[in-house]
Amino acid sequence: MIKEFKALLKEYDSVSIVTHKNPDADTLGTALGIYEILKNEKKEVEVCNWGGILPNYLDFLPHFAKIKRQIDFDKSLIISCDSGSIDLLGFDLSSRVIVNIDHHKSNTNYGTLNIVNDKCASASQVAYEFLKNEFTINRNTATCFYVAMVTDTQNFTTLNVGNDVLKVASELLSKGVDIADVNRNLTQRKSLSSLRILSETLDTLEFYEEAKVASLVTTQESFKRTGATAVDTVGIIDYCIALATVKIAIFIMELEQSLKVSMRSNSADVSELAVYFGGGGHRLASGFSIDKKMDTQELLNSINKEIKKRGLLNEL
Repeated sequence: MIKEFKALLKEYDSVSIVTHKNPDADTLGTALGIYEILKNEKKEVEVCNWGGILPNYLDFLPHFAKIKRQIDFDKSLIISCDSGSIDLLGFDLSSRVIVNIDHHKSNTNYGTLNIVNDKCASASQVAYEFLKNEFTINRNTATCFYVAMVTDTQNFTTLNVGNDVLKVASELLSKGVDIADVNRNLTQRKSLSSLRILSETLDTLEFYEEAKVASLVTTQESFKRTGATAVDTVGIIDYCIALATVKIAIFIMELEQSLKVSMRSNSADVSELAVYFGGGGHRLASGFSIDKKMDTQELLNSINKEIKKRGLLNEL
């Protein structure tokens, strides 16, 4: 596929790299790493995110300040990063040629060229392994790809971390990544509002199925009281799945027009559960969003009903 990719780059003068809505470090790190590669190839490049609030703790990444809220190039090649479906990108790309770079099992292969590998731990790993032999991976690109990988694996603690992941991490670090600077930015830049929203959210902890399932909820009222944003809730679900008895964790974030649900497990496949509700993701980490057609308790009841129906706890 690398030949097809290089042929597309020759065909287009400009490239628009697109990240998914509610951006995280993997979508942004992958996009910014590819941006660096293509700028060095003398391409006209832009990185675009549809109207989301960017996570400020990632502002140390090279080219972070260049991320746009809209696509300015009319006839550019589109490269999507870390998005399982085209609707998660937010933009109308119906008439565009798309290179789809992702690692989600639920990816719908919406691209003209689909570079998707669900065995990879991050979209940045997919991008790195695809591009490394044909393009120069310098320090800036390596930093972006490494940050994407270390965050999406929760500091290399997820079950999809094996020798291949650690080998890629080592190769990226060998390019000159300042690991001390990366670690400081990822662990020592918490906002006060993030601690306040964490405290309020932990107070909502509920258990089901003999404490094998647990839930946390962040409400609109909590956002207003604490001054927090959705970005401040990153990592909250990890407190839930870290509990000794919990096998499936559910985190519901109440937004103005919708409910955003994240699910984690230490062994049960929650990806098909997410697909059932209109979302997707990985085997052990998935999610979905729905309109506010039910309250959070009704939604939790519906999710728990499906967990029982599918026998997900029986897999453990």
